[in-house]
Amino acid sequence: MSHYDFFQHKQCEYFPCHAGADPETFSCLFCYCPLYCLGDKCGGNFRYTETGIKDCSGCLRPHKRENYDKICAQMAQVLELAKKP
Repeated sequence: MSHYDFFQHKQCEYFPCHAGADPETFSCLFCYCPLYCLGDKCGGNFRYTETGIKDCSGCLRPHKRENYDKICAQMAQVLELAKKP
């Protein structure tokens, strides 16, 4: 088992920051989801508020160890967004 794909910060005042998350398996590695900027192409369980803000409070995708490789695989899409025109 690798160790780089999982991190917990149990002393964080927000841990775990998603309701219903299992504190034993909750990973804080992607505390701020790197796929947020992909909008509706991120692959997570999100919704848009009435004002158009992306709400990821119901999404646990980046907080599960087994999704680490899937998140990393989508980073090419994020890097494409950040390219200078």
